[in-house]
Amino acid sequence: MRVIICGAGQVGYGIAERLAAEANDVSVIDTSTELIRSMRDTLDVRGFVGHGAHPEVLEAAGAAEADMIIAVTLYDEVNIVACEVAHALFNVPTKIARIRAQSYLQPHYRDLFSRDHIPIDVIISPELEVAEMVLRRIGLPGATDVVRFGDDKIVMIAIECLEECPVINTPLAQLSELFPDLPSTVVGIVRDDHLFVPHSVDQLFAGDIAYVVTTREQVRRTLGLFGHEEQLANRIIIAGGGNIGLYVARTLEKMKSRTRVKIIEQSGDRAISVAEGLERTLVLKGSALDQKLMTEAEVQDADLMIALTNSDQVNILSSAMAKQLGCKANLALINTPAYQGFSKTLGIDAFVNPRAVTISRVLQHVRRGRIRAVHSIGVGQGEIIEAEALDTSPLVGVALRDLELPDNLRIGAIYRNGEVIRPSGGLKIKSKDRVVLFALADAVKQVEQMFRVSLEFF
Repeated sequence: MRVIICGAGQVGYGIAERLAAEANDVSVIDTSTELIRSMRDTLDVRGFVGHGAHPEVLEAAGAAEADMIIAVTLYDEVNIVACEVAHALFNVPTKIARIRAQSYLQPHYRDLFSRDHIPIDVIISPELEVAEMVLRRIGLPGATDVVRFGDDKIVMIAIECLEECPVINTPLAQLSELFPDLPSTVVGIVRDDHLFVPHSVDQLFAGDIAYVVTTREQVRRTLGLFGHEEQLANRIIIAGGGNIGLYVARTLEKMKSRTRVKIIEQSGDRAISVAEGLERTLVLKGSALDQKLMTEAEVQDADLMIALTNSDQVNILSSAMAKQLGCKANLALINTPAYQGFSKTLGIDAFVNPRAVTISRVLQHVRRGRIRAVHSIGVGQGEIIEAEALDTSPLVGVALRDLELPDNLRIGAIYRNGEVIRPSGGLKIKSKDRVVLFALADAVKQVEQMFRVSLEFF
C-alpha cells in the first residue's frame, strides 16, 4: 500500500513506524527539516520537507499513485486542505484527517465532511477518543486498559495480576474447567515487558498483565476473579479543564450518577468558561501541583485523581502527589513513551496514551480485509482486532481445533447474530461471524489474509 502521512510529530512517526515495518510504501511530509531528517534516519520511509497542503509537495510525495493520505499535523485546517487537494487533484481513494477543534465536530455539522462538501473519509478526534477511553476506565476500576467490540457486547480488559490474585500459578486450561460458565479468554500476557500469546499449559504469575476478552455482562465478575473488586469512584478530581477534562465531566453529569467531580484548571479564563458549561461540577483555579489547592479540593478523601493537562510532567507529578496525600487511585494522560515505561515506579496506577489511541483508529482503516476495529497493544507489539468472516475465508466451516492458526494469534470471542460465543475446539466459524482475536505484530498480515475478499467471492 502507498501511503502519504502529513505530519512527522509523535502520531505521524508512530503511524509511519507501524506501516513501514509492514513493508508499505510510506512518504512523510512535514515543514520541519529536523523531524524529516530524524524520520529518514530511523525508518524505511521517504521524507519531504514542505507544506502538506501544497499541491507540488503532495505530487513530489507520490500523491498521484497513493492509496491513502493520513493528515495528522498539529493544525486542523492544514489537515483538511491536504485531504481536499489530495482528492481534487490526485483522486486519492482514502483520506484520513485528525481534527481537534470541537467546533468542526458538532452534530448539526455532521454533513460537513462528506463527498459533497469536504471529501474526508475518516475523521479522527484524539481528544474525544481519549475522553471515551478515560470514561471506560472510570466505569471499570481495576482494569488498566478497556476496549469494546461487537456492538459493545464484547470487552477486552487488561488486568494486573497481583500477589493475592486467586488465578495465578494455575494453568489456563484448568481455569476453563474451574469456571465453565465464564465466557472469558486470556489472549495475551505481558511479562517482564515481553508480550506473548499464551497456550493452555501457560500460567499467570504475579506482576503479569493479562489481556482478557469477555462479555459485557461478565466483565466485573472477571475482574473479581483476578482479585480486582475496586468500587466505582464517587469522588473524582480532574486536573486540566481542556476539551478532554470538560468532556469527561460533562458526560459524568449527564449520567446523573452520585459521582462528585472537581476540576482544577490553571488558566483563569478557561476555568470560568468550563464552570459556565457545567452544572454540578466545582471548578478550582490554580495548579494541580499546588499541595494547598489539592488539599482544598479534598484530594485526601477522593477515590480517583485523573490528570489530563497538556504536560506529561504535571500529570505524573500531580497523580503521584494525590496518592501521597491519600487519594485511593489515579489515572494520568502520558504522551511521552519514555515516561510510560516507568510510570508504575512513580506511583501511577494507570495511564492513557493518546498516540496509541489515535494510531489504533488509523490502523482500523489501513488494515486490509473486513476489519471492523483495531486496538494497538504496547509500542506496536500486537493488536486486538475485530474482523468479519466471509464465505471465502479459510476460517469458515472448519472446527477451531482443526485450523492451522499461527502460534502468535489467539481467538478471544465470536459475535454471531447479537450473541457472544466463547471459542472452543469444536466451534465452527460461519460466514458473517465477527471474530475478536489477538495477534502479535508479525501475525497481523496473516489476519488480513484470513479476512480479505478473494476474487472467488465475486
